[in-house]
Amino acid sequence: MNFRTVLVLLVVGFVVYCGLLVLETGLFETCRPGRDHCILLQNTTVDESAENKKTVPAEKEVLEAADSAGFGADHAPAATVTLGSTDPKSDFMLQLELSSQGAAVRKAVFSGFDNRDPNEPKPLQILSPVQLPDGSEVLSMANRGFVFVEQKLQLSLDKLHWKSAGIEKGTDGSQSARFEATIKKSTGEPVLELSKTYKIRANSYLLDCDFRVVNLTDSEQKVRFNLAGPVGIGREAIRSDMRKVVGGFLTSEAEVVSSQKGIQTSFLSKKLGLKDATLKYQQAQSKQIREEAERHLRISHERVGFHFLWAATTNKYFAAILRPVPNEGKDYCDWVKDKKGWFYNPDGDERSNSGDETIGLDLKIASRTLAEAGEANSKKTYKFQVYLGPKDKSLFDKTELYHKLGFVHTITFMPCFCCPTCLINPIAFAILALMKWMYGFIGNYGIVIIILVFLFRLAMHPITKKSQISMRKMTKLGPKAEEIKKKYANNKTEMNKQMMALYKEQGASPIMGFLPMMVQMPIWIALWSAVYASIELRGAAFLPFWITDLSMPDALVRFSTLTVPLLGWKIESLNLLPLLMGLAFYLQQKLMPSQAAAASANPQVAQQQKMMMIMMPLLFPLMLYKAPSGVNLYIMSSTFAGVFEQYVIRKHIREKEETESKGLVAVTSKTGGKVKKKKPKPFYKI
Repeated sequence: MNFRTVLVLLVVGFVVYCGLLVLETGLFETCRPGRDHCILLQNTTVDESAENKKTVPAEKEVLEAADSAGFGADHAPAATVTLGSTDPKSDFMLQLELSSQGAAVRKAVFSGFDNRDPNEPKPLQILSPVQLPDGSEVLSMANRGFVFVEQKLQLSLDKLHWKSAGIEKGTDGSQSARFEATIKKSTGEPVLELSKTYKIRANSYLLDCDFRVVNLTDSEQKVRFNLAGPVGIGREAIRSDMRKVVGGFLTSEAEVVSSQKGIQTSFLSKKLGLKDATLKYQQAQSKQIREEAERHLRISHERVGFHFLWAATTNKYFAAILRPVPNEGKDYCDWVKDKKGWFYNPDGDERSNSGDETIGLDLKIASRTLAEAGEANSKKTYKFQVYLGPKDKSLFDKTELYHKLGFVHTITFMPCFCCPTCLINPIAFAILALMKWMYGFIGNYGIVIIILVFLFRLAMHPITKKSQISMRKMTKLGPKAEEIKKKYANNKTEMNKQMMALYKEQGASPIMGFLPMMVQMPIWIALWSAVYASIELRGAAFLPFWITDLSMPDALVRFSTLTVPLLGWKIESLNLLPLLMGLAFYLQQKLMPSQAAAASANPQVAQQQKMMMIMMPLLFPLMLYKAPSGVNLYIMSSTFAGVFEQYVIRKHIREKEETESKGLVAVTSKTGGKVKKKKPKPFYKI
């Protein structure tokens, strides 16, 4: 197998591999959340934790974990409290629907983002309740298991309706809501007083949540509790969007790093054959493996000594980040004992692809001994902050708190195996910054993308031109190369030596034909990632009648969902951009330097050419049929620009060959002659 065949096979294999990666993100599928990259720690429909298994009498919430216990709390009337607003003209970024059950966040809705429904757009809901098979719900920020350590009692506070104290409005425009509950003995004697306060500010995506515990007895009480973090974050768009559980950690050098996978990679590699811990639910169908994964996977970092800062659930464009606020004078929180993510599959379907799947996380708070009532240490306030907003680097950079805590680590790009994150992320962020700067005076991201194509092609033109010239020389050497192969068929060493001598004599290089692709590959991937994950492109229009959202397929014509037989692909619209892209690839292949000479001498080369002519115009449109129109606009524009560029280069090569055919080409020093100056080209041809 010759060198050129190996290179062609490598390129084809790489394209197919990238195509599989794109297919993995949800090609032709309306809803495949089960295939999202999220950390699986427990399937709650199989083995819900003990604090969620209690049965509750209708009249009084009995919070017992042992028959000998006599602790309880009176039900307050069910209440719903609303903070903020969904009105885009208001000063609030969010509207929160708070529930008295568990003193939790039932829903969180944006005022500045909609769900991009083309028929009936509504404000986008970032957090939702999770319905469990037993009819109960999991709510964000609910106090779940509350444990009296000495008595070995675990109380399910998320089943209790807390007393609502209503809404308070601050002078700074903020709004607060407080919930209260009292844990009592069976005799009615109060044991603990609990209160929970939520506060939302104008022009901020940050929510404050304070949980206060006060000992009311004349003896010490050692307690701990579990807090449900943000749950129910939805998927973005019709493609899989990498919903993940992410952890932020502080290093000994005061730098923030993130962990988007569990640390027990050796366990997962052994049990599941995976390279990392972002395992998919359907890859862990074994109950034993799920239980082991639950024990082994935690939101933690592989480096010892890194301190926990925050945990988040994310999708493509948005993040719900829960941060326990450290005690005064500390940079990190030391009272969080454990952190873990959850995969919720309410209907329990085996493939986890019915559309109800979502993710969440829990914090386990360390034990705390409260002194007897009236003492200084008889009360403790746990402070939390929750960021509910876009994954916007410029917002994270300009807000001091977000920058200090490293919220930028929630932004996820999509590098492949050949381009590591440390290479892709800086390029992608630089491209995003350039796009935002250009948008500042252009005002249309579609035009910005097209200008990026022009700038990129212009910068790469010298390399592309040199590559095309080298490829042209290689094709002309085809017959001579075949003669050498036949002559030295039994002596590979001599054959390679003669081939290299031939290439060197004619100034050709097999590598130069592929050099532009290899140089551009990291930039292509970074551009794809930047356009694919940019919150700025979400809802951004290019034309008022077509490509009205650069983060969605262009959908020239919408129709009822069609399912392709056997393949199961779902198509809801006629997307024109991928079809134009296929045309551009066809024209590009037609204009590639002709290899007719080599093909006539070697049928294998002819077969390779034919295969590439068919594959490229078909493979990319299929892979990217439901990709964001911003991505397709870039690829299509780049390909059409490449067609024009190749036309210009081919014209240059043709004119150069015509000049050489007239004997006006310079001899080289290698042939023993003196380099001559070429005659100037005529201004016009007759």
